[in-house]
Amino acid sequence: MVDTPASDTPAAPQSETPPDRLSTNPRSPHFDVDTLQRGIGIRFKDRVRTDVEEYCISEGWIRVAAGKTRDRHGQPLTIKLSGPVEAWFEDAKQD
Repeated sequence: MVDTPASDTPAAPQSETPPDRLSTNPRSPHFDVDTLQRGIGIRFKDRVRTDVEEYCISEGWIRVAAGKTRDRHGQPLTIKLSGPVEAWFEDAKQD
């Protein structure tokens, strides 16, 4: 039996659809650095948003920072906005 190095095994292909829920806060259970590095575009109520801290497509909401306000732990305060949410990968493969 021949052992193959891990570098020779092909990487698992990533899905072309973004996750249903994603957060930019490393403390969140919905934080995924690999997905964030690909770049996520968010459209909320027919407007492209670049200030989204967290989103959920199935529940139809996003969280955005409430100005420069911080909580007692130094984290930005966020507000939850409800409405239709669309997400896509910014690095989509070009055909």
